[in-house]
Amino acid sequence: MTLCFATNNQHKIKEVQALLGNDFALVGLADIGCNEELAEEQTTLEGNSLQKAQYVFERYTVSCFADDTGLEVEALNGAPGVYSARYAGEQRNAVDNMKRLLENLEGIKNRKARFRTVITLITPSGQKQFEGILNGIIIDQQRGAEGFGYDPIFLPDGNTKTLAEMSLDEKNTLSHRARAIEKLVTHLKHRNLSNA
Repeated sequence: MTLCFATNNQHKIKEVQALLGNDFALVGLADIGCNEELAEEQTTLEGNSLQKAQYVFERYTVSCFADDTGLEVEALNGAPGVYSARYAGEQRNAVDNMKRLLENLEGIKNRKARFRTVITLITPSGQKQFEGILNGIIIDQQRGAEGFGYDPIFLPDGNTKTLAEMSLDEKNTLSHRARAIEKLVTHLKHRNLSNA
């Protein structure tokens, strides 16, 4: 059974393929001839994830899944949330985004935050969503050079390293995306795709 992951990130595709095993052949957007950037015009992670998966399923008639991720800060009423990538503007610059977030948290004691990933799977017989959450706090100074986005200022609960100080393997054992993908993989392995 062929399944499309709506991404061009080959590392992500290999990671998920390893989790799925041989029952599914995982392909990316380029493999199905999709070279356009997928739109993210919705106001929720669920909406963006669904929009991307629907586009691929309808345009290329292939079973697929898409993800969307946001950082939700408690003291900022869940912001930046769905706008995490462009929090400081359409240039989507991680340094600018972190700077704006730290400015908005200046003087605020409550630093609780969570990363949340939503994955939407669409097959000929329906759709299903999976969520992964990683709780932590926002620290004042950037630490670490790995990862991307807000990783240098996000300290997961129970850890002494930020996400940007962890190796990819360490991050993948606890990340929000890994948790959502784990649920997706469990679902796919325990149910025939035609009944998904």
